[in-house]
Amino acid sequence: MKLKNAAARSAVIITILILSLLCGYIYSTVWHSIDLRSHPRDCRELVETYAAAYGVPEDLIYAVILTGSDFRSNHVSEDGRIGLMQLSESTFARLTKITKENLDHGILYDPETNIRYGTYWLSYLYTQYGRWHTVLAVHVSDDEDLVRLWLESGLYTDDKGNLTEIPVETVAETVEAIEEAREKYHELYYD
Repeated sequence: MKLKNAAARSAVIITILILSLLCGYIYSTVWHSIDLRSHPRDCRELVETYAAAYGVPEDLIYAVILTGSDFRSNHVSEDGRIGLMQLSESTFARLTKITKENLDHGILYDPETNIRYGTYWLSYLYTQYGRWHTVLAVHVSDDEDLVRLWLESGLYTDDKGNLTEIPVETVAETVEAIEEAREKYHELYYD
């Protein structure tokens, strides 16, 4: 009788273990699938091309696009930024002067143009600041002078002069959202 009870208990324990493992696998698979759908890689060829051309990590480009426009090329923000990577008319005008291309800001609705100039902008800022966190602060605020003031004041930097705090809440929240999205993209596609 004792042997029969021990065998029954063992069978129950083994069944519980198998069901637990199966539930864990299903849960993990479902969440992974949800993460993949919520972090798409639309415009993949364009992102790969311009990431390689300008030395900007693909996961960062995807994160900027997801956070700024949710992959809608016709998106215009409340402050007038246009397209996938949310470039302002003034930033685009500045970049077209640098590249010596005579383009109207209306072309920013074109995914290729937007990703090309948006990636170029991130690369250009990286050569100026050397840290993606600072680059994102400039991109999101669309005000390089303001970010420079934060850096020069010393109030928002570490002892090496790196931006550690963003004093404008909306900018700080958006930069944080981009950085979180970048981590998720890296985890899903680049680990």
